[in-house]
Amino acid sequence: MAKINVRELKANLSAVLERVAGGETVTVFKRSEAIAELRPVAGRRKPGLLDHPVAGLTIPDSFFDPLPDEILAAFEGRDNS
Repeated sequence: MAKINVRELKANLSAVLERVAGGETVTVFKRSEAIAELRPVAGRRKPGLLDHPVAGLTIPDSFFDPLPDEILAAFEGRDNS
C-alpha cells in the first residue's frame, strides 16, 4: 500500500488515480495522520462487450446487410408505396 501526503496528491492527482485504477491502494496523509484511502472500485470493468462476451451471443452476417427499401422509407418518413 502506497502512502502520499496531501501536497503530493494535489501535485500528482492524475498519476495517483492511474495507479489506483491499476489496482493499487493509496493512503493519504495530512500532518503524519492518515485521513483517506484511495482504492479501486470493486467490480469495476472496462466498457463494451468485447471484454465480457455474452454466452451464446452471435451476430449473423445478415445483420450487416442493407435494410430493405420499405424499412428505410419508414425511418425517413417517406411513403414507399
